[in-house]
Amino acid sequence: MVRSLNPLVFFFLVIILAGCSSVYYNAMEKVGIHKRDILVDRVIAARDSQEEAKKEFESALERFKSVVDFHGGDLEDKYIELKDELEDMEDRAREVHERIAAVEDVAEALFDEWEEELDQYSSASLRRASQRKLRETRRRYNQLIRAMKRAEAKIEPVLRPLRDDVLFLKHNLNARAIASLKAELSKMETDVSVLLKDMEHSIAEADAFIQSLEKT
Repeated sequence: MVRSLNPLVFFFLVIILAGCSSVYYNAMEKVGIHKRDILVDRVIAARDSQEEAKKEFESALERFKSVVDFHGGDLEDKYIELKDELEDMEDRAREVHERIAAVEDVAEALFDEWEEELDQYSSASLRRASQRKLRETRRRYNQLIRAMKRAEAKIEPVLRPLRDDVLFLKHNLNARAIASLKAELSKMETDVSVLLKDMEHSIAEADAFIQSLEKT
């Protein structure tokens, strides 16, 4: 029996099996952690990753402005700062993507299980009540995942030109190169503003979805 395993051994077993979602969910269920609980945890993690991404992109915009407004000093230091900022943003973008994918995986498993269990009811009224709850939860989830993906889709349009700028500066550390970047500042500000707005909406949707699950 899984319940008789040493907790530490069980923890590492779960980590090893995590690559296979169904095995992982079954293992967690044996210790009383259901898909619904995992979904809440993953939505929280996805929300938090977007919160951190929001801060990261705000910081990157300020860093880019400081490079464009450069008026003396060590230009290479500015380039290194911007390069480091870009690398942090790339890492955060990957984390956002992975956490949204994890939310989708457990949500699909939860809804499939919920749908199958409807046939197990002998009471028609309870079946209808559960079906209504399933429809409502799925509706709220669809709103959430659309918001998360819409925000995620705005990340690449911000990263793409910044990659170009960092690459350009690598071999052009001079005042003329800095001047050529000024024309891009306005567009970057607009793109980051749209991204942050969509992330704020996604974060609000995550909070609303978590609250709706916790109330039931």
